[in-house]
Amino acid sequence: MRGAGGVRRLPAERAQVRGTGTALRAAGHRRCRRPEPAWSGVTDRSFPGAPSAAPEVEHFAEALVPTPHGEFVAHVYLTVDGEQHIACVMGDVEDPPPPLVRVHSECLTGDVLRSLRCDCGAQLDHALAAIAAAGRGVLLYMRGHEGRGIGIGHKIRAYALQEHGLDTVEANAAQGLPVDGRVYDAAAAILADLGLRGVRLLTNNPAKCEGLTNCGIEVVERVPIEIDAGPENLRYLQTKRFKLGHTLSD
Repeated sequence: MRGAGGVRRLPAERAQVRGTGTALRAAGHRRCRRPEPAWSGVTDRSFPGAPSAAPEVEHFAEALVPTPHGEFVAHVYLTVDGEQHIACVMGDVEDPPPPLVRVHSECLTGDVLRSLRCDCGAQLDHALAAIAAAGRGVLLYMRGHEGRGIGIGHKIRAYALQEHGLDTVEANAAQGLPVDGRVYDAAAAILADLGLRGVRLLTNNPAKCEGLTNCGIEVVERVPIEIDAGPENLRYLQTKRFKLGHTLSD
């Protein structure tokens, strides 16, 4: 059974899922305006984050997940390309005012291995703590966004190139890959299914705000995430600031 906005629910769960019926208030999430510049000159489009038709999403499962930051309801969504994304929801997020939302790109090295090359793991922790402090919000963990959409293999190759002097932008380009290949139509469809039209977005990345806005989710406020730099990730953070336009302080 299909709902508005390209969301499909499994019959056994249809009656259980929060937000059924009125959650998808905005049609058209499957036709997002995707910025083209990130793909200009890209020679290899066979990697995990390469663009295809805008994804249809299907709510697959939900369950309580206790964390050090409190209890979240974890909602798993499937897309037609086989990705499984997870939305961790705390509190009632449908009622105003718009809740804190973090659209977090998968980062195995930073989130799981706690690599110091990036700030991803620290941002994940910060977002969960901020949502818990507010008492409500959503942490949306987007699979397939590894390495800004190029996948774990190409990301490790990029690390090797960085060891020879390239920065994170140059290392992607040297492989014929986009600087940032992420798209946010699936994220927008999931947020809409949770009953959200407006969000306070936890991010330093203006492109993330633009991506959600282009797909019908209003970013009413961008909430910065301040993470202290270390010797291992200082150049990476400087590159994000000066080449990717992230709003990072000195």
